Amino acid sequence: MTAVQARPRGRGERGLGASIALHATLIAATLISIFPVVWLVLTSLKPREGWLSTELEFFRSPSLDNYTRVIGETDFPGWLLNSVLVAGLTMVLGVLLAATTGYAISRFRFAGHRAVLWLLLVTQMFPVAILIVPLYNLMAGLGLLNQIPGLVIAYMTVAVPFCAWMMKGYFDTIPVEIDQAGMVDGLTPFGTFWRLVLPLAKPGLAVTAFYSFMTAWGEVAYATVFMTAEEKRTLGAGLQQFIGQHWSDWGLLTAAAVLIAVPASVVFLLVQRHLVTGLTAGATKA
Repeated sequence: MTAVQARPRGRGERGLGASIALHATLIAATLISIFPVVWLVLTSLKPREGWLSTELEFFRSPSLDNYTRVIGETDFPGWLLNSVLVAGLTMVLGVLLAATTGYAISRFRFAGHRAVLWLLLVTQMFPVAILIVPLYNLMAGLGLLNQIPGLVIAYMTVAVPFCAWMMKGYFDTIPVEIDQAGMVDGLTPFGTFWRLVLPLAKPGLAVTAFYSFMTAWGEVAYATVFMTAEEKRTLGAGLQQFIGQHWSDWGLLTAAAVLIAVPASVVFLLVQRHLVTGLTAGATKA
């Protein structure tokens, strides 16, 4: 009998050992990634003696007491409402400003065009800690301390420059002929932008919306400095009430963290379909 010859491996095909190693690595990476989330949820379900214990226990008398305390015995609902309002306004205004700025830079050539491009880049180089003092003085002069509009403006100084640059790259991938066709049909430049170009930019708008929302949702530094009144606190500043100099209530912290993750997850699910397309658009444009 003649031995059956093994089929030669095609180019790019992996051997059995390589496939096993790859899948094992992916499984390990997945477990490492989800472990902090699982541990957070499990800790939020433990009673006080459970998360204070030095023993490693995944389950110990699970209950919803921590969630009940967070919602019923703290100002968490007010912090949540303030955060939703601030993040929502930042997202809507951030998308509007980033889209219009990105479109103007992409389509029009005007005096100072290159300077505007550099300005959008340079603003990303300054860390938040450096900007707090000048922004605080500006907000104090305008009477916007402890005011939601002031915090929204502060967040937009972070979100809009990056998102405008990103939207500019996305608009560059949309043919200029679409704009020209709209103008031939009698549309104004804004009408062309609103009715023809913007609907084609949904992936870019989704990324801009998600980035603007997350910029405001989990931020702590600006929220702590600009919103000192108790009734004006957002989640980032409010959760510090659960941390003392010599103690931390991990039950309340973990329960609040799980509740905070829900709105962010909802926003992600709404835009995740467009995230990859929006993030990679314009990356390979010549």
